[in-house]
Amino acid sequence: MENQIGKVKLNYQFYQGSDQYSDGAIEDELLEMVKNETDVEKILRTDNRWPVLYHLSPVRQNIVEWYPFEKEASVLEVGAGCGAISGALCRSVRRVVSVELSRRRSLINAYRNRECENLEIVVGNFNQIQLNEKFDYITLIGVLEYARCYTESENPFLSFVENLKKLLKPGGKLLVAIENKFGLKYWAGAREDHTGVFFDGLEGYHATASEVRTFSRKELDRVFREAGFSETEFYYPFPDYKFPVQIFSDEYLPKEEDLACSKASYDASRYYLFNETSVYHELINAEEFPFFANSFFVEAKV
Repeated sequence: MENQIGKVKLNYQFYQGSDQYSDGAIEDELLEMVKNETDVEKILRTDNRWPVLYHLSPVRQNIVEWYPFEKEASVLEVGAGCGAISGALCRSVRRVVSVELSRRRSLINAYRNRECENLEIVVGNFNQIQLNEKFDYITLIGVLEYARCYTESENPFLSFVENLKKLLKPGGKLLVAIENKFGLKYWAGAREDHTGVFFDGLEGYHATASEVRTFSRKELDRVFREAGFSETEFYYPFPDYKFPVQIFSDEYLPKEEDLACSKASYDASRYYLFNETSVYHELINAEEFPFFANSFFVEAKV
């Protein structure tokens, strides 16, 4: 197995020999794409399939590009996937260690970011990896909701966050992006992002056997507080954290003119039970936007 691709180091010390998470054969296609073409914009102009857009779109990087990282800092990226934000992290800090379950996804990441000499990719389950350093930041972008799938504990979400906290330096920060289970899009007729079932999160995930869970703002805040974090700051990516074009905060919540909901649904069919833009305007005026935001970006401080 390749231990170096371009300037990127691949660490297979904790890899169990098979990929535990995959989108299927499309990942083989993605690997060939990024091997042969370094400009993802060219790929996206000729291939409009959802998995290609999701994994390769530069818009994905918006979730971290705005964040004021310390330039000399180190980042542990847990659940790097195909490297959607790894490159943005490498441009922002001195050192990035990306952990990813899948060897194939790690190869996609390495090839697309092959010029990043400050990137090391560790292949394996985070819960089975021993890291001998601590970090200034840890990122969980679309990962926390899967904690129950890979963490053996009575409270896997809390245990997972507690284990992450141990790897932060004093004053370190955990950065988490995740869907809001009470996001307005779910009330309006969008499928739950992970199970594909209408209203699944709103109804407490009783309709499926899925291990995936998303949370409300209060539930998320409780997890971080119980894990020992001293302070949390919530931000609101719009329309969501996957393809954010705006980031709001409690200090700057949106005004009516800031929001316009697209009717585009790239990944799955959905209903449109009401005009989401009009309802958002009412929520803004009623000062209820944070509760119904589609996604959260949370900064949890040690």
